Amino acid sequence: MSPVYPFDDAGTARAVIDARGTLAGWNGGARRLLGWTAADVVGRPAADLLIGEATGAVFDPEGSRWHGLVTLRHRNGSDVSVWVLAHRTEAADDGTSEWLVVTPLDGDGPRLADDPLDHAGLLQSPCAVAICDDRLRLRRLNDVMAELLGLPEEHVRGLRLSEVSGKPHSTDIERHLRRVLTTGQGHDVQTYVPIGIDGRVNTWLARMSPITDASGKVRGVCVAAHDFTEQYRVRERLQLVNEASVRIGSTLDVTRTAQELAEVCVPALADFISVDLLDPHDPGGEPFAGPPTAPIALRRTAHLSITPGTPEAVVEIGHMDRYPAASPQADPLLAGHSIVATLDADDLEQWLTWDPERLRRLKEFGIHSAMSVPIRARGLTLGVAVLCRFRSPDGFTPDDVLLAEEVTARAAVCIDNARRYSRERETAIALQRSLLPRSLPSTAAVDAASRYLPAARAGVGGDWFDVIPLSGMRVAMVVGDVVGHGIQASATMGRLRTAVRTLADIDLAPDELLTHLDDLVVRLSAEAGHEGSPGEVGATCLYAVYDPVSRRCTLARAGHPPPVVVPPGGAPHQVDLPAGPPLGLGGLPFESAEFELREGSVLAFYTDGLIESRERDVDAGHELLREALATYADSLDETCDRVLHALLPTGGAPDDVALLLARTRGLPASQVATWHIPADPALVAPIRKQVVEQLDAWGLQDAAFTAELVVSELVTNAIRYGAHPIRLRLIHDTATLICEVSDTSHTAPHLRRAKTWDEGGRGLLLVAQLTQRWGSRHTTEGKTIWAEIALLDEG
Repeated sequence: MSPVYPFDDAGTARAVIDARGTLAGWNGGARRLLGWTAADVVGRPAADLLIGEATGAVFDPEGSRWHGLVTLRHRNGSDVSVWVLAHRTEAADDGTSEWLVVTPLDGDGPRLADDPLDHAGLLQSPCAVAICDDRLRLRRLNDVMAELLGLPEEHVRGLRLSEVSGKPHSTDIERHLRRVLTTGQGHDVQTYVPIGIDGRVNTWLARMSPITDASGKVRGVCVAAHDFTEQYRVRERLQLVNEASVRIGSTLDVTRTAQELAEVCVPALADFISVDLLDPHDPGGEPFAGPPTAPIALRRTAHLSITPGTPEAVVEIGHMDRYPAASPQADPLLAGHSIVATLDADDLEQWLTWDPERLRRLKEFGIHSAMSVPIRARGLTLGVAVLCRFRSPDGFTPDDVLLAEEVTARAAVCIDNARRYSRERETAIALQRSLLPRSLPSTAAVDAASRYLPAARAGVGGDWFDVIPLSGMRVAMVVGDVVGHGIQASATMGRLRTAVRTLADIDLAPDELLTHLDDLVVRLSAEAGHEGSPGEVGATCLYAVYDPVSRRCTLARAGHPPPVVVPPGGAPHQVDLPAGPPLGLGGLPFESAEFELREGSVLAFYTDGLIESRERDVDAGHELLREALATYADSLDETCDRVLHALLPTGGAPDDVALLLARTRGLPASQVATWHIPADPALVAPIRKQVVEQLDAWGLQDAAFTAELVVSELVTNAIRYGAHPIRLRLIHDTATLICEVSDTSHTAPHLRRAKTWDEGGRGLLLVAQLTQRWGSRHTTEGKTIWAEIALLDEG
């Protein structure tokens, strides 16, 4: 559709010619010039009005504008020779384009002798200056403006700027001129579009001021155009560098960082960019320290184009490709500096002769300039960024190269940081997993399942869990959390987990074990302070011991979330347990709590990463946990997965998460036998006989000989060296027979090497040889000596 000109329409003869050469528009000015009405000519071929060929026709490089002298046929039969200017207008609704043909009518009409427009100065200014009358028609131009427009003053005098340019931005300029004309106040406008016929993309500052006569009446407008392209480009470069510093490196993810580099460069610096990175020699290792050798294997990490779908890319993201020496990716890495190649210099096609598909796309999309920039940080070669232009007509300048190198250098630091973080994270995860139990032990006390998830972004922390078999069929369950993240937190976790296992092996009560663990954390903090660090090592811990014989559980915690219990057929509830101070404060007491658990109860131990979130408070997290546990059926593993799915976000937890579920078992009374031993060594033989009879009743005849010897030694030692009362207890399950002898003395026995002539001292050595393990534990009444005998597999 032809443009609409509501302001001073008759001052220009204007016609619209469609793609078929038919007149589609005819204004009043055209009627003034040739006498034909719109009804006379619209719909007829434009060539009917033309006499002969145009002379002196000039086309602009884009073929969207031409001007020249033509002879036209007047309605009265005379010939009219006029200079005309023609513009190709934007596509019509049917996809075709039209031509707008204009010529001024009143350019050289009579003027007042004191016309202020004729006496306006600045026509010798180095800036481009134009003077418009009160109809916004060009009255005068200086040589700089005429050169800028690509038309002499005598040809365009009487036309409006919108008619001279034919570009959409010229209509906007004319609107600002009208504002100055009506308000009488100066106005400045910045425009960032091409002006003139050479297609140069320059940036202009148009300064508009009113021209008044002696009485102060506005008679026209003076517009001076200042080319500040260089200043604008410098500002754009600074803005791009600033944008790069803000946008690149928002995450510690290599792929995302490479994509951010691409997003900063397109379209500000290039029409298409590809980012290819070198894979490290070894997983988790450093990239190349020196220049690589051709061919170079690179992995496409990111690419982006101004064209949706990035059709220019030959390689898919994540794909590895090998590049020979003469290629955009390899050449800058081998040379160690940026390289620019252009189609005019023939080096761009030579770069792509090794790959016909890349060469085909070069021609298909009209890529005329490419710039390859190495990505380097800390003296290490990380990869290469290749920037291409096809829609932008300008090639890459030296300033573009410096800008690309600046932006790429910032991205390289971020990529290197992301890789170093990834390596440290992988190392910490490997350390963490090596310190956590690979599998939970099978015990007669509980069935257990666990999950451990490292933090998605903050780095691996010091969460841990463990299931520790104890004497007497009992089991210890522990979960803890070391303050901080990274390798140091994982190493501290490993030391604490080892300490817990050692303290559990000597059968300390939960509150006493936490006291010893607190002392260790205080020492670790002191050691860290001596090394120059702040010396703040802290942790939380929950320790529980469950006895399947008595079905009682004893717990103590040090600043850790309390466990949740799901009784058989009941609702989940939190255990009422004294909080206790976190580990590392030193000197503060810990309290234990004891309660009975029905067989089949489920205990849920966890770290705070499971229940804490920025989106909800801790109470809401506890409620979600109870709801997830309430749907427990039979599978502990399925319950673990359901809990994690219900409480953790899709993208991963912000903190480490450890979860341990344990379902309790109870040992039937029929599998336990107890005797109270009189303080008479002569009664040891009857006791041995009763033990053999009990084993016969249990069907454990194969273990009778060993059990008889072990009972004899342990009971005899208790009578000789212990204190009354003395108790013997036998416990068995499918795999183990346990012999326990308890007395009220707190003196613990120990192995010693008996000399040849010694009459005693070989009892415990014999016990150690006959059993799979033995030991002692202190109780509130005294001590218990125990020994475990492995039962033969009857299958």
